[in-house]
Order: sequence, then structure tokens, then C-alpha cells
Amino acid sequence: MNQEMFTINNLWMMVATILVFIMHLGFASLEAGLTRAKNTVNILFKNTIIPAIGLLTYAFIGFNLMYPGDDFVGSFFGLGGIGISLPEGWDTFAYNEGYTFFTDFIFQAMFAATAATIVSGAVAERVKLGPFIFFSILYVGIIYPIVGMWKWGGGFLDTLDTPFYDFAGSTIVHSVGGWGALVGAYLLGPRIGKYTEKGMSAIPGHNIPMATIGVFLLWFGWFGFNGGSVLTADPGTVSLVFVTTAIAGASGAFGALVASYLKFKTYDITMVLNGILAGLVGITAGADMMSVGESAIIGFIGGTLVVFAVVFFDRIKIDDPVGAISVHLIGGIWGTLAVGLFGDLASMSQVWSQLIGIAVVGAFCFVTSWLIFFTMKRTVGIRVDEREEVEGLDINEHSMRAYPDFATKD
Repeated sequence: MNQEMFTINNLWMMVATILVFIMHLGFASLEAGLTRAKNTVNILFKNTIIPAIGLLTYAFIGFNLMYPGDDFVGSFFGLGGIGISLPEGWDTFAYNEGYTFFTDFIFQAMFAATAATIVSGAVAERVKLGPFIFFSILYVGIIYPIVGMWKWGGGFLDTLDTPFYDFAGSTIVHSVGGWGALVGAYLLGPRIGKYTEKGMSAIPGHNIPMATIGVFLLWFGWFGFNGGSVLTADPGTVSLVFVTTAIAGASGAFGALVASYLKFKTYDITMVLNGILAGLVGITAGADMMSVGESAIIGFIGGTLVVFAVVFFDRIKIDDPVGAISVHLIGGIWGTLAVGLFGDLASMSQVWSQLIGIAVVGAFCFVTSWLIFFTMKRTVGIRVDEREEVEGLDINEHSMRAYPDFATKD
């Protein structure tokens, strides 16, 4: 390893970090666009505070939980307080051939906040802001890093006879968020008017152009999410990951297009948008292991699954305004399982390891999310009252409106 190559690797990791950071704007735009105008400020507030929570909790607690090394307290800010010395050679390839210590931290910190962002969409338009922030602190600061440590920190999922494989986080990031989203949406209950005696009543989003922009920002950022997970600027692997990521997203769009047209006999843009995301979530676990054709299959199946998942969750009256559970939980499970069915690692032993990882992470995240949300529900409450929900969270939680010149109840 020479200094020039180390600098190139580190520079690519920093560029990838910027791309992942942009994804938070994508989440904010998508969630705001698919919900009602009267809750836009609330949506934007949550998606602004979550990256801040993610960065701070990951700096003070999460990074050292996820990558304990020889000293569990760690060598960054960590549990021992600010000012602990950096590891020896932190800014050279003595630390890592691909990046410095601080680049390692900031790239991983951008991933951390994503889990709570996923939850935000599923609980939108009726969750109290304070309890949601408290949940996000615990989920990002403790739950996510523990799960991440099980694989990326050298934990037990990485030491199975056939190691569990999750390249960039179909399970460790997306399903973690998806399980929290499922629990939160269930315990909150559906929005007023969503399910009636006459059946399910659609509550359309107020700004489809904004939602579309959000998805394209997410797709754009995903090149850093997956491409940066190579952890070096290796030209062959990074370019492969770029292609598999792009193909899976495109194929996910077509999977959702076909499934939604056959189901609803119309061209539903929201289904296609979520199909793109489901394809991207699906390829994330094995983006470095798949061929172009396999990526297309994984993306297409992911896009198809998201349509039927949305229908299923509506049927059991779990109200998810943006389809976050369908995209990130169902898509994450599918993508993780696909590693054992396609690509370089395909085998029955790999399928078994993938199922173990899915089950263990699912059980842990479901139970911990339930404990946090249920405890708050029984104490401080997690849902705004009926008047606040009808009038909108913007005016009641934030004393302002996103569109004051066009104020309506919807």
C-alpha cells in the first residue's frame, strides 16, 4: 500500500459519505410528499433532527458499541468521555488500507441515522414528536450498533460456520428500521379515517413531485451507500456495485409497474417509486456478489413484493403512510435471503445462515422496539389526540404551516 493509493481510497470513502448524507434529504422529501400538507413541517422536522441524533449518539455511544476492538470503551468520544486519545496511526494505512479513523467513523455514522428515518415514515401523521425523538435516540444509539456489531463488528453472525453475509445492510440497516417501523405503526394504530366500516380509504399524499424527487435523491445516494461499502476505491468492485445497484433499482420499478397494473389496472406512480426503493434495498445485501442478470431478478422480485406487501399491511390494518415497512422490512428480508439463492455465495448452507441472521435480528429489534414504544404508550403516550391529528401536527406541534397561503385541513 502506498500513500497515493491510500489517499484515493480515503477520498472515495469521503465522497461516498457525502452521497449517503444526501439520502436524508431524499427520505425527507419522499415522506413529506406522500403525506398530507398539514403535517409537512412535522415530517421535515423529524427528518432534520434524526441525522443530528444519529451523529451525536453514534459519536458518544454507537461507534464503540458497534466496533469495540480491544478496548470496549473505544478510542473516540465514547463511553469514557470526550478527549480519549486516537488509535495509533489513525490517519495512515497502519489503521486501515482504505481510510483514516475519522473517515471510518463518519461513513458509519451516516448509516446509523437511517434506521430511525425508516421508522419516521411508518408512524407519520399521528406520532407525538417527543416520544419519537426519545425512541430515535435509543434505537440509533444502542439498538442499531448492537445489531451492527453482530456482523460488521466481528460478532457471532460473522463467526457462524458459514458466516452471515450482509454487504451494505439489507438486514443490518433496512430491516432494523423496518422492524421498528412495524412495531411503531401497530402500537400507534391507523390514522383517523384510514379504515372504516366500508373498507380501506386511501389518504393520498399532497405532493407527488416532491416524493419523486425524494426517490431520485435516494437512488443517487445509494451509489455511495453500496459503493462506499466496498471500503476502498477498488475499480473493479466499485464499478460492479454501481451497476448492480442501478440495475436492481431499475428492475424494481418494472416489477412494481407490472404487479400494480395487474392488481389495480392503473399506472400507479407511488408503487413504482416504492418499487425502485425495494429493488435497491434488495440488492444491498449482495451488491458485490451478483451479476447484472441476477441483480435484475432480485430487483424485479423486490419491486413485485412491495406491491403485495402494501396490500397485505392494509388488509391487516397496519397503516403505513409511505410504505416504509413494505420497502425496508420485506425488501430487506428478501435481499438478505437472495444472497443464499444467487451470486457467488449461493448454497443451502448460506441460505441457512441468512435465515439465522434474519430471525435473530428480527426478534431482537421487534422485542426492543416493542419495549420502548409500549412503555411510552403506557406512560407519556405516543399518539397525538384526535383534535391535533385532524387539524394537523404542523400547527399543533410546531405553531406554523408549510404552506401558510394555502392552509387547509388536508
